[in-house]
Amino acid sequence: MSFITEFFKNKSEVGAVAPSSKFLGKKMYGGINFSKVKCIVEFGPGTGVFTKEIIKRMNPDACMLVFETNPSFYIKLKQEIVDPRVVILNESAEKIGEYLALENQEKADFIISSLPLTVFPKELKESILKSAVENLSKNGQYIQFQYSLNAHKLLKEKFNSVKLAFSLINMPPAFVYKCSI
Repeated sequence: MSFITEFFKNKSEVGAVAPSSKFLGKKMYGGINFSKVKCIVEFGPGTGVFTKEIIKRMNPDACMLVFETNPSFYIKLKQEIVDPRVVILNESAEKIGEYLALENQEKADFIISSLPLTVFPKELKESILKSAVENLSKNGQYIQFQYSLNAHKLLKEKFNSVKLAFSLINMPPAFVYKCSI
């Protein structure tokens, strides 16, 4: 219910009326070899559906930075997720570099993004993606889902490789972009 409330309260920040399905989650993080991941970053976790599943798979010595600007979602995440490996931030994803440095992490191995890029102003999209590219490890991956193909051209401009998948079992169905530099 909180998801629907937040969607109608702030459509420029919340891109869906319901949390993502576990089927979409598997398309997002299912291909990650967590045994090799030192640092994972999540942009726009909402209520933490993906976050909680990623935490279950993380190594004991891995770290995770979670960026959520919506105050209601941020508070919910802080209350529900208590794990010393996870830092939950009420900050914009643009600040990824600053917070990686604070956590003594050079780069992110993976960035999982649920940000509704299509509703963001162009400058914000550009800034977030520039920061993501700058702070992604050489062999890392930026994984983004969207409900349309609108972000395809933009992501192809920023990343050397963009692979596309589709999750029909989600409300609404979603496209998953797996991007590397």
